[in-house]
Amino acid sequence: MPRRDMKRRDQIRLTPEEQREFLETQQTIVLCTIDPRGYPHAVAMWYCVEDGAVLMTTYAKSQKVMNIRRDPKVALLVESGRTYDTLKGLMIRGRAEILEDLDLCVRVLTKIHEKGGGSVPPGVEEAMRERARKRVVLRVRPERVASWDHSKLGGTY
Repeated sequence: MPRRDMKRRDQIRLTPEEQREFLETQQTIVLCTIDPRGYPHAVAMWYCVEDGAVLMTTYAKSQKVMNIRRDPKVALLVESGRTYDTLKGLMIRGRAEILEDLDLCVRVLTKIHEKGGGSVPPGVEEAMRERARKRVVLRVRPERVASWDHSKLGGTY
């Protein structure tokens, strides 16, 4: 049962270990960039985590890449839960790097494929290498993280 003298934000915050586990086990993350008119541009992305950074791939000419070239500050949101008492999530703020590295792109595509439960049979890596030729890797290292897990409230709201 949460202590009544604690701030609600402190009660629901995920520990660093809980944050790492949650981030590594979810499938989809929302990437938010700023478009040319100054509006948020939010897109769902598949991703993987490597050395504490979030990695995604996208087409080199995509809107999100153009937005990041102009302003690398991004926000990422990963969340779960369908009722108030099961809401859980992370909001990560950081700067996105655009990495034009074919081998890295293949590695990230492979990790994302495996994370989704897919095996990597012979020949798949070559197909991924072909897809990767027009893609880049986006790497976001967390600078600020907000987290919540409403199940920690123990049913009190």
